[in-house]
This record gives sequence, C-alpha cells and structure tokens, in this order.
Amino acid sequence: MFNHRHALLILISLLGLAGLSLGGSLLAGSIQVSLEDWLALLRGEAPSMATQVILELRLPRALAGFACGGLLALAGALMQVLLRNPLADPYVLGISGGAGVGALGAILLGLGSLGIDALAFCGALGALFLVFGLARGDGSWTQTRLLLTGVIVSAGCGALIALMLSLAPEAKLRGMLFWLMGDLSQAATPWGALLFLGAALLLSLPFARELNLLSRGQETAQTLGVAVGRLRLLIYFIAALATAAAVTTAGSIGFIGLLVPHLVRLAMGNDQRLLLPASVLAGGALLMGADTLARTIIAPEQLPVGVLTALLGVPLFLFLLSRTGGRP
Repeated sequence: MFNHRHALLILISLLGLAGLSLGGSLLAGSIQVSLEDWLALLRGEAPSMATQVILELRLPRALAGFACGGLLALAGALMQVLLRNPLADPYVLGISGGAGVGALGAILLGLGSLGIDALAFCGALGALFLVFGLARGDGSWTQTRLLLTGVIVSAGCGALIALMLSLAPEAKLRGMLFWLMGDLSQAATPWGALLFLGAALLLSLPFARELNLLSRGQETAQTLGVAVGRLRLLIYFIAALATAAAVTTAGSIGFIGLLVPHLVRLAMGNDQRLLLPASVLAGGALLMGADTLARTIIAPEQLPVGVLTALLGVPLFLFLLSRTGGRP
C-alpha cells in the first residue's frame, strides 16, 4: 500500500525530472550558450544569437514536447480505465489514423503548417465521432464494442494513408513519413497543446474517485453510486480530444501513452488522484528527453522522435512484462 508521503515524493521527483529534461532541451545543441549570454538575457538586454535560438526554437519545441507527452500519457491512463485493458493506448480508437488522413491530405494539397494542423485536427475529430456513433449504435455501449469499432476505423484510416503514400510525389513523401513517425520540429507553437493539457487534467481530476471505482468494474461502480454511463462518455471525449491535440501538434508518437501509465502505476499504485498528474509529468519529461536525443544524437540530422520512443519503449515494456509476469 502506497502512503501519501511516498506518492508526494514521487510527484516531486517527477517534477524535478521534468525540469531537468527542460534544461537539457534548452542547453543541448550545436550552438552553445555562455553564462554571459544568460546573464544578459536576465538583465533584459538585447538577446544574442545563442539566446535567440533558445527562445525562438528550443523553448517552444521543448514545451510542445512536454505538452504532447503529457497529453498522450493522460489519454493512455484514461483509456486503460475506460476499456479496463492494460494494453489500451491513446491510438486504439482510431484518432491517430483520422489525424493522419487529414494531415497527409493537407500535405498533398500543398498547404502550410497551419493548414496541416487544421486538417489533422478535423480528421481526428471525424474519427472520434465516427467511432462514437458506430460504437453506440442502438444505444448500447460495451468496452468490447468500442474497442472493435476503434480497431476497424483505425484499419480503414491506415488503408487510406497507405493509398495516399503510394500516390504522393517524391518531393512530399519525406515530409509525410516524418509526420507519421512523429516529429516535433514542425510544432509552430506549444500554447494550444499546453492549453489542452491543462484543460484535460482539470476536467479529469474532479472525477478521480469515480475513476478509481470504475477501475474495479462497472457493477461495483454502479453499486457505489457512480453514474457509469455519463462517466464513461466523459472519459472517452477527454481522452480522445487530448489525443487529437497531441497528434495534431507532433504526429503519431508511440509508446508514451502505453508505457508511462504502467511505469507510474508500478511506482505509486492505481489511485487516479495521483496517477493522472504523475502520468502527465512523466510523459512530458520522457518526450522532452527523447526529442532532445532525436535532434542531437546524429546532429545535424534529426531523427523522428516517434521512432526513438518506439526503440526505447519496446525493450522497456518487454522488461516490465518479464518482471510482472504479464500482469498490468
């Protein structure tokens, strides 16, 4: 049983880890920033070229990475409660596929970053409402029906994405592949994703007690007075919109939403009052660190950060399974 002091210590540690990841993201790169540059910036003097790089390039990218990592981890934690499936992740309901269809369509049309983001978000919302409508059908809604509907919609989006890639001209193919693999270099501004992150967390936390009861089973939650239908609907839309915001900002980044809730659950238990904010901090710190590696490990070339999170996530998840004997 995890006590509150233990949980508070973990939350403080995760906050410190997020701060270290942010500092590393700002300092790592080919352009070094001297102490004099920092002091001049603090005094309000005109920024040097080095500090301009930090303020205009590295800081927005790091904040976008934190926001997207936090959104994916939060959505993963909520989806695992909603579906009562430890293998559920933010992309299981086809949101990423819908965003991919929209984004690649925008790239094929030659639209700029704003148009790509707009169509990606519209595609994600389209997949969201399609899954929601098909899963409810005659009004019934079970975890199995929702999961199967999401898998089918995701497969359909995958087929459309494959078709667009096969028809794309060579000049646009690289950009399309980078978007699909997850890339923070095109994140123009982090503020929208940060706003979504704050709103999703603030909407989720008041229902943490009900989420704890729902994680024990629908019948148990109903017996203890939880309005299960309304709660599941709220979880679905919060998780789906959080995923849509993350995918729109950075493309498809795998394993954050699947792995981070598992790690946090192992460290501090399954109390959603602690698990949700801890997942946000851990997911944000992890993605910031992974993006720093992605842009520096073979500099000046950059790797898609989604590839790096998958390469790191696969062995770590297999290690967790071997340690827990396959239990969540």
